Amino acid sequence: MMIAQTAARLREQIAQFSGNLSQGLCKSARRLVQEAIYGIQARQSVHLTEIARSLEEKIPLIKTENRLSRNLARPQLRTTLQDALVRQGAKRMGRDTLLILDLSDLVKPYARKMEYLSRVPDGSEGKIADGYWLCQVIGVENEGNEITPLYGELYSSQAKDFVSENREILQALRKVSRAVGEKGVWVIDRGGDRGAVYQELIPQHKRFIVRQVGDRHLLCGPRPELALQIALDASLPYQTQIVREVKGKEQVFHLSYGFRAVRLPDYPQVPLFLVVVKGLGESPWMLLTSLPMRRNRRRLWWVVSAYLTRWRVEET
Repeated sequence: MMIAQTAARLREQIAQFSGNLSQGLCKSARRLVQEAIYGIQARQSVHLTEIARSLEEKIPLIKTENRLSRNLARPQLRTTLQDALVRQGAKRMGRDTLLILDLSDLVKPYARKMEYLSRVPDGSEGKIADGYWLCQVIGVENEGNEITPLYGELYSSQAKDFVSENREILQALRKVSRAVGEKGVWVIDRGGDRGAVYQELIPQHKRFIVRQVGDRHLLCGPRPELALQIALDASLPYQTQIVREVKGKEQVFHLSYGFRAVRLPDYPQVPLFLVVVKGLGESPWMLLTSLPMRRNRRRLWWVVSAYLTRWRVEET
C-alpha cells in the first residue's frame, strides 16, 4: 500500500515538473517529456529501451520505443526544454551562488554509426577517443552539495552548424546570464582563460573566478608580467589544510594562499586580483577574480573554497 502511494506521489510530482518544462510543446512532445523523466528515474537509464519498459504499455516494446524515438526527433524539443530549464533553475539562484561553467566530454568508445562523432580527450582515461563535447552550467552554493542544472549543450566539431568552441561558451554565458540577471559568481576552469570570455564578462560587470593557465600577461603595477611569475613571487601569508580523497584514500593537503592586485592589458582601468594557492600540485593555482580582495583571511578563503567546490563537483 505504501509503495503504491509513493509511486502515485512520484508520478504526480513528475507530471507537475515535466509540465513546467514542456510548456509550449505539442501534446505528443509533452507526453514524451513526462514519460522520459519517469522512465529515467524508474530504470536509472537513459536508454530508450529501458524507458519504454518502465511504461509497461500493452503493445510490443518496439512500438513504444519507436514512438519515443520519433518524438525525440522534434526540432523544437531541445531549445524549449533548455530555455525552460534555465528559467526554472534561475529561481533557486542567490546573489553569491556559484555558476560553474564546465567544458567536458562524452566518450562513445563503441559507437560506429552515431552522427558527427568527433575526436575528444577522454579525461578519465587520459587519451583521445570518439565522442562529443559538452558545455554545461550548474548552480551550487559555495561549499554546498545540492546542485541545480542550468544549461547543457552537447556538440560536435564535425557537425555542419558548428562554428567554434568560443561560440558554445558565449552562448552558455549569455543564456544563463539573461535568466539569473545580477545573481551569481561565474567559476570557470582553465578552459575559460581566453580573451573571448573576458570580453563577455568584464563589459557586462559580471563577477567571476577564472583559473589561469599561467601564460597570460597581466599588469602588476606598471609592467606586464606572466601570471605564473606573479604567482611565484606572491606573498602567501595564510595557511590551512584540507582533506581530499585520492585514489580511494584520504589525503591531507597543506595550503598556502595570498593574492596580488592585477589588471588585464585590454582592460587597464578594471581592478582585478590574482588569488594564488600552493599545495595542490607542482604549480600554484592562479585564480583571476573580479571580486574585491583585501588582507582578510575569510574573504580570500571564499574565493579559494569556491574553486574547490567547482573542482569537487566536477570530480563527482
